[in-house]
Amino acid sequence: MKWITLEEIKQQLRIEPDYTDEDDKLERYGNSAEATILNLTGRTFEELKAMNPTGEDAIPPDLWEATVLLVSVSYEHNSAVDQYQMYAVPYSVDMKLKPYMKL
Repeated sequence: MKWITLEEIKQQLRIEPDYTDEDDKLERYGNSAEATILNLTGRTFEELKAMNPTGEDAIPPDLWEATVLLVSVSYEHNSAVDQYQMYAVPYSVDMKLKPYMKL
């Protein structure tokens, strides 16, 4: 993972730091969320860091938040559909990504 850590993921999901049984799965979700953001924005990691309004050498805070939201959705809903409901990516993720998308 390039910009999110396993510790940040566990904090977002309220998983105890010393619980390691699902670390591999959480890392896959983190890598997938980062790749999704890169694909949807059409930008590189370096381009996104350069767009950070705080001037820090990191991706913009909105994109970091979108990353943890995507990980949360993946973790809480292991498939897009279950017998009762169909799950979509939260609208807030779309709204956080839109300003950074290449047109």
